[in-house]
Amino acid sequence: MQLQSYVAGQWRAGGGPGVALRDATTGEVIAHATADGLDTGLMLRYAREAGGPELRRLTFHERAALLKSLARMLSEHKDEFYALSYATGATKADSWIDIDGGISTLFVYASKGTRELPNSRVYVEGGLEALSKSGSFVGQHLCVPLEGAAVHINAFNFPVWGMLEKLAPALLAGVPAIVKPATQTSYLTAQVFRRIVDSGILPAGAVQLLCGAAGDLFDHLTCQDVVCFTGSASTALTLRQHPRVLGDAVRFTAETDSLNSSILGPDAGAGSPELELFVREVVREMTVKAGQKCTAIRRALVPAALAGEVAEALRGALAQIVVGDPRLEKVRMGPVASLKQRHEVLEQLTRLEREAQLLCGGARQAQPLGADADRGAFIAPTLLFCRDGQAARAVHSVEAFGPVCTLIPYTGIDEAIALARRGGGSLVSSIFSADDELAARLVLGLAPYHGRVLVVNRHCARESTGHGSPLPHLVHGGPGRAGGGEEMGGIRGVLHYLQRTAVQGTPDLITAAGGRWVRGARERDPGVHPFRKPFGALAIGDTFHSGEREVTLEDIERFAALSGDHFYAHMDEAAAARNPLFGGRVAHGYFLVSAAAGLFVDPDFGPVLANYGIDNLRFVKPVKPGDRIRVRLTCKEKSLRAGAGYGEVRWDTAITNQAGEAVAGYDVLTMVSESSTPEAPAAA
Repeated sequence: MQLQSYVAGQWRAGGGPGVALRDATTGEVIAHATADGLDTGLMLRYAREAGGPELRRLTFHERAALLKSLARMLSEHKDEFYALSYATGATKADSWIDIDGGISTLFVYASKGTRELPNSRVYVEGGLEALSKSGSFVGQHLCVPLEGAAVHINAFNFPVWGMLEKLAPALLAGVPAIVKPATQTSYLTAQVFRRIVDSGILPAGAVQLLCGAAGDLFDHLTCQDVVCFTGSASTALTLRQHPRVLGDAVRFTAETDSLNSSILGPDAGAGSPELELFVREVVREMTVKAGQKCTAIRRALVPAALAGEVAEALRGALAQIVVGDPRLEKVRMGPVASLKQRHEVLEQLTRLEREAQLLCGGARQAQPLGADADRGAFIAPTLLFCRDGQAARAVHSVEAFGPVCTLIPYTGIDEAIALARRGGGSLVSSIFSADDELAARLVLGLAPYHGRVLVVNRHCARESTGHGSPLPHLVHGGPGRAGGGEEMGGIRGVLHYLQRTAVQGTPDLITAAGGRWVRGARERDPGVHPFRKPFGALAIGDTFHSGEREVTLEDIERFAALSGDHFYAHMDEAAAARNPLFGGRVAHGYFLVSAAAGLFVDPDFGPVLANYGIDNLRFVKPVKPGDRIRVRLTCKEKSLRAGAGYGEVRWDTAITNQAGEAVAGYDVLTMVSESSTPEAPAAA
């Protein structure tokens, strides 16, 4: 089979025979791949001219809905993806990480896009910046989608997750993508991609696929494009130095080599749960995906006094790992992705053995279960022991990208931190310790050199997601050797595809550009109480001004009795007078919030369904008995929940006293019906 690329809305085959892609277990040819002759300039133009405008026409919430639909659709085809994934050398458990993990990432970004982003095309970042005394000139950071394409260059080890974890934030941001999978396992990526195209869920031009070499793709990049790369540090360096990347300051993020470490805390003595958990995690990270994970544990750091015991425990556990055809139920670890990959791993292992003792595994191995050792790319789980980690060089610089790990003893916390840092920047480090103070010291020592630090003990192990599992909620990336970039990280991943622009002008201009009312902008007379207006009729800036209410001593004492809050500043005149902030009794802050609600709430049945929270509450000036308060309530932001029959409305709320001075400010969050007379659904 000749793999096809998806170029400008059409499936197209490259010219020539292409590269033979083989089953990692049997060596049988699955497909040929080449991108020779394909017009990469056309791909970029099509993304910018067709895909970009269509995606930017949608709001964040509408794009999130597309991601959710994609995730549901792909879930229906998982069986066919799993069947093909075996050819990459992945066991069923390995494929679960790749396939279900990728689909799960789509679901997470769909949820985050709906919950954490506005139903808008503009993302307002941070608060309003006052730039003048009168408030007529202000500043605000606004974020809008870049008008180019996201070029995603993925690694061979996760052909599904690697594609989907990059696509999710890019599409949510409104930026079309060109997916360039590693050729070696691109047949699985192409199968998933074909399902995406056939579904018709995404607008034309939103995604394209390039199976084979990238050719002259980088020659056509502009300042509006983004490159996200996963692979070797040497390739990343070459791509970073491309004239168009440098000349046009193309955004470039990389996730590259990583000599990750795991540290067994000195408190985790013989027989402790933490020691057992550590051994289990090292074995898992060595054997899942045959160690072909950028997050796998390459260096296991243990207290010198426990080195012998840990070495024996690891050797014993690794001896139980059944290596063979990943299609067989008994097999725990399949081959690496190709014979070429096996050769590279064994070549790196030779370098490691110059300064580390081979404890098990290595080039010589037992016959794999149900497979031919010569035709399949099998490597036994390999454990080495480096007696002097301080003097060693290769164990801190050579990554054998397979089931290989080096055990290194340390004599103190400072040495453990120093050894972990010798990796020159890593994606992740893990700590196994029940001593929180000790673990915190390790965390702070590791943090500057690591993108993620996982701490595991007996209390959280059952629910821990593990050393080698990047999560869409948290950043995936690391400094130095690890590439210096970040992916995912929740909404941070979306912001990578947006241009942050500082906008300066009047409050009215900022309100118009950002779609969110800011203080100082014009207020609108809604004609009726704004709580009487359904979602669609409400306008940004609709404002209600309440009447006054005097705060009495009786109010304060009744609130204290009702709430149980008898703090001296509210109840004891003499004690309150000694307080330099108050100089006498003051009203409870939460009483003011409650009293304000009494001033602005319209009580009758209507479009407002519920108050679901308060954000950014600040008490600015104390209120004393005899003061009079009033409230200004302004429709600040609207976000329709598609298909729900209601939307979320944020109200800017300001409480002032009789002198017009600010007393408190906050945002009231409500759910408002699309109908002026909402009705409950009929009973079944």
